[in-house]
Amino acid sequence: MPTLDTGTAHSQQIEAALLPAQTFLSSRFDRPRLEGLTSLRFLAALQVLLFHLKVERIVSGGPWWYQNFAGIGYIGVNFFFVLSGFILVYIYAANNADVRRFWKARFARIYPAYVFSLAVTAPFFFFVLRHLNLPFFAWSERHLAFAALLTLCLLQAWSPQGALTWNPVCWSLSVEAFFYFLFPFLLRWIRTWSGRMLLFGIALFSLLSLGISITYILVHPDGAAKLNSSEGTLLWKNVLSFNPLLRLPEFLVGMLTGLLFLRGKNNPAFGSICVLGGSAVIALITALVTKIPNPLISAGFLSPAFAAIIFGVAQQPRWARVFALRPLVHLGEASYSLYLLHSFVMTKAFESTPYLPHEIRVAVCVAAAIGASLVSYKFVEEPARRWLRPRTRITPENALCSYLYQQRISEAALPPN
Repeated sequence: MPTLDTGTAHSQQIEAALLPAQTFLSSRFDRPRLEGLTSLRFLAALQVLLFHLKVERIVSGGPWWYQNFAGIGYIGVNFFFVLSGFILVYIYAANNADVRRFWKARFARIYPAYVFSLAVTAPFFFFVLRHLNLPFFAWSERHLAFAALLTLCLLQAWSPQGALTWNPVCWSLSVEAFFYFLFPFLLRWIRTWSGRMLLFGIALFSLLSLGISITYILVHPDGAAKLNSSEGTLLWKNVLSFNPLLRLPEFLVGMLTGLLFLRGKNNPAFGSICVLGGSAVIALITALVTKIPNPLISAGFLSPAFAAIIFGVAQQPRWARVFALRPLVHLGEASYSLYLLHSFVMTKAFESTPYLPHEIRVAVCVAAAIGASLVSYKFVEEPARRWLRPRTRITPENALCSYLYQQRISEAALPPN
């Protein structure tokens, strides 16, 4: 058996050739998990949670830096889009994709917990439509059957006024569903790109996101006075924020970063630099957020910073071992359910505890959201995924490919001579 040179394109071609045609490997034969990235999912979901604590006025005070950071907590969703592209490439880059099996695996991954969140929030949603007159849900009230159908079919993000229907946070799953639909075809397009092309693509798609946001700012189709508005009923702002095509560059940045990671050798020192640089950009944006037009931040502006952080943690620098701690990884595994349920659970927990001191009420809100996510993960998300995901036939080729992946990761983790 030839020795594989870690990080070379030749080794990737050999590994790809060893895979059986038209198969996706199951998790048993995937590359080793990058536990640090799983933990980052929890931190991103936590940032979205902080955002909703602020906008739902559960937490309205705090130092300026917290107010700024929580005020842009929605960028946790941007982070998820970039991370999603990276992880899917990491898992599937060497495989010849059976498209239907991939889609079935993704359906098993997201839809059960998604439907569970809709079931949990349905009584509140339909009560609001029947008894309250909230502008936020005005479109949904006028087009209830259509809005519900779009949501159940993961299509609501294509309707600017209906993107936040039912369980509002679910709009991003509609966007992710579009990414999953395109992923096998995008992967076939970019997998042969050179390292320079990958870097050029990251720059190009990042600039594309920036250009779309700048165009909105210059044209301000919703009116100049509404440029930084947080209203959820602005047509073109909703297009900019929720339309899957306009969010696609973020996913592509993640995919290209994933290919760069697979092509290169493990370099923990460089990984630390990437994390430091990406974090510095986030800190700078947080400090200057009041001077930056909101559309620049909300639609892909920070994709390169997120890509740098993801790439850096994936290099597994020694200090990042804290992200591999089992409790943090477990919270990361439950982060999808946390994202889906946190807003509703926090609101109900806060409303149910008026007799407690405010600080305790906030703690109860956060604890309830995290607890609900762990329950959902254990009893809904994981059992449903195991039941629905496609089974993979174990072949000698699969076992050999798994062994080669393990060898590459083990070699990459060794310190340089």
